[in-house]
Amino acid sequence: MNIATEKENGTLTIMLSGKLDSTSAPELEKALTEQADGVTSLVFDLGELSYTSSAGLRVFLKARKMMRSRDDVRLIHTAPSVLEVLEMTGFTEIMTVEAAE
Repeated sequence: MNIATEKENGTLTIMLSGKLDSTSAPELEKALTEQADGVTSLVFDLGELSYTSSAGLRVFLKARKMMRSRDDVRLIHTAPSVLEVLEMTGFTEIMTVEAAE
């Protein structure tokens, strides 16, 4: 998995590509923790993410808890395969999730 980040005006955008699994989830968690200072809005751009396991879902859940509000965490450009997992696990009910166009 590849991780790219942008931080601007309190918004941290994390762009993910590849597969988010038990091997790569700790790397994402580390990137999130290292850049969390001063963040008021968190965006995960999942346009290039082809797969997420439960380990990836755990990182998204930790991010939501860190931000304390569903409106402060957005999952955008979510590919159909990842969106299906998010829907089946109820993440679309606790986070703002936008499908890829």
